[in-house]
Amino acid sequence: MGILIQNGTVVTAEGSRRSDVLIEGERIAKVAPRIDGSEHRIVDAEGLLVMPGGIDVHTHLDMPFGGTVSADDYRTGTIAAAVGGTTSVIDFALQSRGHTLGEALETWLAKSRDKACIDYSLHMAITDLGPNGESLDEMEAMVAAGVTSFKLFMAYPNVLMIDDGLMFRVMQKAAAIDALCCIHAENGAAIDVVVAQMLAEGKTAPHFHAHSRSAKAEAEATHRAIALAEMTGCAVYIVHLSNEEALRELKHAQRHYHRALAETCTQYLVLSIEDQMPGESWNESKFVFTPPLRKKKNQEPLWRALDDGTLSVVSTDHCPFTTEQKALGRDDFSKIPNGGPGIENRLQILWHFGVNSGRISPERFVELTSTAPAHIFGMTQKGELKPGKDADILLWDPKQRYTIQAATQCMATDYNMFEGWTVQGNARHVFSRGELVVEDGEWIGETGRGRFIARSANAGGFA
Repeated sequence: MGILIQNGTVVTAEGSRRSDVLIEGERIAKVAPRIDGSEHRIVDAEGLLVMPGGIDVHTHLDMPFGGTVSADDYRTGTIAAAVGGTTSVIDFALQSRGHTLGEALETWLAKSRDKACIDYSLHMAITDLGPNGESLDEMEAMVAAGVTSFKLFMAYPNVLMIDDGLMFRVMQKAAAIDALCCIHAENGAAIDVVVAQMLAEGKTAPHFHAHSRSAKAEAEATHRAIALAEMTGCAVYIVHLSNEEALRELKHAQRHYHRALAETCTQYLVLSIEDQMPGESWNESKFVFTPPLRKKKNQEPLWRALDDGTLSVVSTDHCPFTTEQKALGRDDFSKIPNGGPGIENRLQILWHFGVNSGRISPERFVELTSTAPAHIFGMTQKGELKPGKDADILLWDPKQRYTIQAATQCMATDYNMFEGWTVQGNARHVFSRGELVVEDGEWIGETGRGRFIARSANAGGFA
């Protein structure tokens, strides 16, 4: 006996149609109109959209940063993801300087062990090549273990930032082994000068964080990263692109180098300096993340880029800290832990402000949140509703109205960046590998059921 989802509208990146979906075990067995349900358990999806579960490719769970650790661990963070309609995440393992990639991988696998509630994978952040370039050799071992994307930070000097020479060598190696390089593109050296100057002038309040990290610093680094990638033939993926100037550099590069990809995040589509960080109160510290909030004029160009394919993915950069943790920088904005919560609200925000407003189609919504992430990051069993694929299935209610509140969220923060917003469109039921884990919006799954996803090396889908 299988599970038969009947009477719903199946929405994929290719199109929408009335179809039933049959689940047998952990896999999708059949997708077709009017499947006989006499031998199966029926799930009635009348009035609902049946979509592949979301994939958030940019999260930071249980991550040390700024003298503390992100508030969501692999249990709370993945439960929050599932309740929001996401069935897979890709988190980041961070290599500490002087240590190996293998040590970083084991550290992050230990963080997730017996805690992850949905399936997950890892990117590997490289900060140190070792005295004889040992990390370059280790990249092959990472790929063999299913870690096929490597993060490089062009920001946070003396902590995570690498120089152009290290980035170039990693890109050369990545090109040779069909790995993907994910780039945090900001000119960290220039930003650090501006931050120091602002603090010396007594500009310590949270909103100065946003003003210290220029859109031009992001645009310059975006240009430089793609230029280096083109020199090596490496597939490159710019993470959390936030503004029109960086977008202009991406578009220019894509005209002559087709292996350049990028994502944006929900916060950059709907939040702004004008609305959230006008410089009026300490409460604005909840919006300190990097890249920072931009002027509202940047939002529509990002929406257009999602629609026309310039931007390929919408992620969250979920890196949550409580108000108590944010207070570490009460007298110095540079000490406020960078990051915000969003893993639970990604699909709600993108549907309400994207689909409901006519900016993107339901099919493009599925592509941006599931199908393209699976393709780009080598998740061969995810992102599609096809026979043989994992039965990661989202039943979405496009008519349900939901008010976002910290008091009712699953994320482990005491605030929400979208507090009080009422959206239309929400996850009703969620299946993860054939198991119903969210029912009527409530988590009902078991802690620790999530599995590590070993991803294929496909050079961002270009191999």
